[in-house]
Amino acid sequence: MRDVHTLNSRSAAVKKNLDYPVIDADAHVLECEWALLDYVRDIGGPKIAEKFEKGGRPGYTSKHRSMFWAAPSGKYTIDRATCMLPRLYAERLEDAGIDFAIIYTTYGISANQVRDDEMRQVLARSLNTLYAEMFDDVKDRMTPSAIIPTWTPKEAMDELDYVVNTLGLKTITISGEVRDAVPEVAAVDPKLGELTQRVTSICMEPRDGNDYDPFWQKCVDLGVLPAGHSGAQKTARRQSPDCYSFNRLGTFSVGNEFFARSLFFSGVLKRFPTLNFAFLEGGVAWATQLYNDLMEIYEKRNLEWIYEHQDPSKLDVALMEEMFERYGNMPYMTAEKWRGCQELPQSQKIETRPMNDYEASGVTSREDIRDQFVPNFYYGAEADDKMTALAFDRKLNHFGVKLKAVFSSDIGHWDVPDMSGVLHEAWEMVEQETINEDDFKEFVFTNTAEMHTKMNPDFYQGTVVEDAVAKVMAEKRPKGSASAAE
Repeated sequence: MRDVHTLNSRSAAVKKNLDYPVIDADAHVLECEWALLDYVRDIGGPKIAEKFEKGGRPGYTSKHRSMFWAAPSGKYTIDRATCMLPRLYAERLEDAGIDFAIIYTTYGISANQVRDDEMRQVLARSLNTLYAEMFDDVKDRMTPSAIIPTWTPKEAMDELDYVVNTLGLKTITISGEVRDAVPEVAAVDPKLGELTQRVTSICMEPRDGNDYDPFWQKCVDLGVLPAGHSGAQKTARRQSPDCYSFNRLGTFSVGNEFFARSLFFSGVLKRFPTLNFAFLEGGVAWATQLYNDLMEIYEKRNLEWIYEHQDPSKLDVALMEEMFERYGNMPYMTAEKWRGCQELPQSQKIETRPMNDYEASGVTSREDIRDQFVPNFYYGAEADDKMTALAFDRKLNHFGVKLKAVFSSDIGHWDVPDMSGVLHEAWEMVEQETINEDDFKEFVFTNTAEMHTKMNPDFYQGTVVEDAVAKVMAEKRPKGSASAAE
C-alpha cells in the first residue's frame, strides 16, 4: 500500500513552530464530472442532462484559450486524487501544515456565467448538493462553499436559502458581475447576440434595474459571507485563442477590483455595514492600489473641492483673455478667438446629472473611505504572491492601516502541484522580512477566523479550530463589552 503522506514536509516543519492553527481561506475541489452529471440528471431531468453533455464544460470555446492541463499529474498524482476525495484531503492537510480548509469550486466559476437561465440554476443546485454530500463526513477539517448564481436577485436568494436552510452550507461563492449578450443586438438576432458581451455589476447600476439589496440583507440574516471568486477572462482584453497565460494574468485582480469598486460607490457598504466580503485568488496588490487611489481622487473630486476650484462660473475670463493676448502663438490661439468663443466647451458646461460621485456611498471625508473600505473586506492571497506584504505595510497605506489578507493556498489547481509546500512558501515572507511574525499570524489564522465569525459566531463550531478561534475572537473584542465579559 502506498504512503499517501509527504513525510517531514517543509510546511509541516513551519507549522510545528506555530502556537496557533492555520486556516486555509481558499483551497479547491476537483469535481468528478461524471458524478456531477448524475446530479444534473436528478435535479434538472433527462433533457437538461442531455443538453449539459452536448454543451461541454462551460467557458471552453475555440475563440478563447481557457485553463487546460490544470490539475496535478506525474509525481504529483497523489495531489490530484487528494482534491477529488475529501477523506484523503482531510487526512493530508497535515502535510500542508493546515488545520482547517474552506473549499471552493473549480467548475462553478465558469458555471456562474452560463447564459441559459435553467442550465445555470441547475448547475448551481447540482454542484451544491454534490459538495454537501461529498464533505459531510469531514466537517471537522473542511467546509465547502456553495455556488450562488447572481444574474437576478431572485435566483440568488432562492439558491442562498436552499444551501443554508436545506443543505446546511455556511459560505457562498458569487460573481460580482453578469456577462450577458448586448441586448440591442440580441433583440435583432439572438444568435448574433450570443457572440457579443455586456458586463454589468450586480451592485453598481445593475442590468434591468435589478435591486440586490434584498439579497445582501438575506446574507446578513443568514450569517453568510459572500466571496467574490471570478476573474475577467473571456472579457475584451483577455480573448487570446491560443495563449492561456496571456488571458490568465491579472484576471482575478481585475474582476475583484471591479466588484469592490462597485460595492463602494453603489453604497452597499453604507447600507450593510455588518456584511463582510471576500475577494479570492487575486491577491491584495490591487486592493492597496484601489484603497489609496480612492483617498487621492477624493481629495480632488469631492463636491466641495469641485465647486471651489472647478466651477466654470468662477472662471476669470479677463485673465484668460490677457494670457491669450500675451502668449498665444498660433493663429487660433488669440484673445480675439477666445472672446469669440463665449459658448462654453462641453467639458465646462453646467452638469445636469448628479455631481456628487460619493452620494450613494455616504462618504463625506477620507476617514469615511477608511471606515467603509478597511473593516469588512478580506483578500485571498496565494502563498507565492510577494505582493501580499503590501497589505501589512502601514507606511504605504493611508491612515497607517493594514488590509486584511487571508492565506489562500489554491490547492488543487495548476499553480500548486505539491500541497505540502504552500505554508512554507508563505512563511518565506517572514524569512525575507517583508512581513513579521505577527503579520503572518493574521494572514494564516486571525483574519480568516474573523471574516467568517463576525458574520456567523458558530461558523467554526464542531471543527478542530473551534477553541482557538473562540479564544482569538475574545481577545479582539473591546475590553468591558458584554461578549468579552461572557
